[in-house]
Amino acid sequence: MSPGLSQRYEPDERSRQATPAVAAGLRDSAILWATHDLDGLLAAVIALIQARVPGTHVERRHLPEGLPATAIASRHSTLQIALPGREVLIVTPPSGNDDGDHAVLRALAELTEIRAAGLVETAALHDSITHLDRSERLQRALYAIADQASAAGTDLAPMFQALQRIVGSLMYAENFYIALYDREQAWVRFAYYADTVDTELPAPADTLPLATIANGPTWHVLRGGRALRGSMEDIGRQLGQPLHGVGVLPRDWLGVPLFREDEVVGCVVVQSYTETHHYDAEDQSLLTFVAQHIQTALDRRLAHAELERRVQARTTDLSNANHVLLREVEERQRGERLQAALFHIAELAGTTDAIEDFYASAHRVIGDLLYARNFYIALLSDDGARLSFPYWADERNSDFAPRRLSAAHGMTEYVLRKGAPLLVDEPEIARLHADGAVTLPGNGAVCWLGVPLVCDERTAGVLVVQSYSREHHYSLHDQELLTFVSYHIANALARIRAKQSLQRTLAQLEARVEARTRELAVANRELRIEIDQRERIEARLQHDALHDALTGLPNRAFFLQSLRQALDGYHDDAHQAFAVLFMDLDRFKGINDSEGHGIGDELLVQAGTRIRACLKNEDIVARLGGDEFAALLDGIDDAAGAGRVAARIVEALNAPFRLAGKDLFTSVSIGVALAAPRYETSAELLRDADSAMYGAKADGRQRWVVFDDRPRSPPGPSDGQSPGPDAPPTPREPRARQWRP
Repeated sequence: MSPGLSQRYEPDERSRQATPAVAAGLRDSAILWATHDLDGLLAAVIALIQARVPGTHVERRHLPEGLPATAIASRHSTLQIALPGREVLIVTPPSGNDDGDHAVLRALAELTEIRAAGLVETAALHDSITHLDRSERLQRALYAIADQASAAGTDLAPMFQALQRIVGSLMYAENFYIALYDREQAWVRFAYYADTVDTELPAPADTLPLATIANGPTWHVLRGGRALRGSMEDIGRQLGQPLHGVGVLPRDWLGVPLFREDEVVGCVVVQSYTETHHYDAEDQSLLTFVAQHIQTALDRRLAHAELERRVQARTTDLSNANHVLLREVEERQRGERLQAALFHIAELAGTTDAIEDFYASAHRVIGDLLYARNFYIALLSDDGARLSFPYWADERNSDFAPRRLSAAHGMTEYVLRKGAPLLVDEPEIARLHADGAVTLPGNGAVCWLGVPLVCDERTAGVLVVQSYSREHHYSLHDQELLTFVSYHIANALARIRAKQSLQRTLAQLEARVEARTRELAVANRELRIEIDQRERIEARLQHDALHDALTGLPNRAFFLQSLRQALDGYHDDAHQAFAVLFMDLDRFKGINDSEGHGIGDELLVQAGTRIRACLKNEDIVARLGGDEFAALLDGIDDAAGAGRVAARIVEALNAPFRLAGKDLFTSVSIGVALAAPRYETSAELLRDADSAMYGAKADGRQRWVVFDDRPRSPPGPSDGQSPGPDAPPTPREPRARQWRP
């Protein structure tokens, strides 16, 4: 067809001045080109034929098979106009028409066929564009689902919301829910439910007995394992029995099952409450295909969430153990400081000759234990009538002259009268003053702490610390500490006052110091032993946190950490190449279910041992979870080297496993990903290795596949066979990011 014939003809000025016959032909052409479908074209051409040649008979017929459809074939005066789909218009002019009428009909026939061909071409182009748009939307949806599978975090609600938006980009999904199903336990859980009409929705965390939705559409999808579509009446007719609906019944309903291998584990449902939105067979096929990707994303996110939960629990336990250890260390450090302070006071009592030096040293010792910037010692005279201040250090007060005990009612005198410690702040000082027990201090103390100095069961003085700043307050712990220290200070004062009992007091003090020294040495040894034990426990906990408890291999956290280090080294130096193997045991679930979990665990241990034996000492092999293993191959820079290692592993795992007196057989599917500059994170590299592993699964298992996102030609008929350990590698490289259903 000529390009000019498929375009609308616009008459120019010269054509407007043409003959009436030419002008009429141009108008006829414009009328035909104004139509947009075949029926409109036929109506327009019939009207034109009747208008130009009145009395002409026009009949639409379908050509039989084998009869050639000529564009215009004349038999006598009859014309045939070829239409798409082996249809023709038979045009029979009235008898006695002239050649001019026949020429007009022939021109209309030519224009009709040209316009019909153009409409067919336009319709085909429109269908192609529609199909391309649908494919692009589906591809974007699959990419989005894959992104959700690798997203971080244990909260699944955002992922479910994202899945609803993804499905909504493909079809009407304002009312959308995902139900998870356990066949053995016979329960169903509506993990996500979004509905614009029904307000009584099940909680996402609640598991319901399957009988609560018996004979409903969801029940039939879960039990039957096949998709259902239509109104409740239509679905009931398909099943041959009426449905039992729960809540507000929709106008149109579409549900497809979710499969894990061949077992139904849930379903995805969209529904409509209006006549505007209906679901057709194409929507059903699309949702069925997308559902399998949703299930894969769910499995990976649920596994990732469980792994994060376990890691978090283990981290919390380790953190709690560390906190307990730190508290114990702090308590022991405080005890050591107190022991050191007491030891120093005892040492001062035995070595200091001048009483003034002893007071200053005692002040420094107390200052190491608590806030003692403002400190004084008050002593009672032998007759109990006067109060003196042999030592003081104060920021505001310098008047510490001796005074008669009966002439003052300060807080120092209050401690002497009561013979007990006193800890007060501003409100308590005001209360004591209001009760008439003490006079207000003139220095404006914010917090005041005084303890009696008791010698030979007699209160001989008072030891006082006080604060003028609201930043420093004393607690009951400080009171107990100062009280305890005060006894030692009082004992030292008693020694100096009673020179006659000096030798006896010194002997007793030396004995006590020696005993305390032994106790401190024992306590220090015990502390060191306990610290060593804690360090060993902490090292063991760190080892357990990074290794699999069953196989003893490194776990996912250790592997990702090592993979991150290897990727950083590769980014720094491209010669530090490596490869990642993602391995999944074939048919392991069947062995685990039929032989028991004990046999399955032993199979995993032996499989890990065989994999380890196929690698170099510097390579890392880890168990990621379940029957999934991964390996980090150092120094591998091409698919050939990785293929040789993968081939050895495939051959090693093909050999039978001797377990519980019988030979069990399994195999392995391996995905290979090579280090490349495009990888920014270890998760991307592991994801591509995982994707390649699924390609190996899809190609028949018991083989290995190298990930490569470059376009590849379809594999040959001999692809997919596992090469021998000495054979040259023949990797198959799936276009993992461009798979089609």
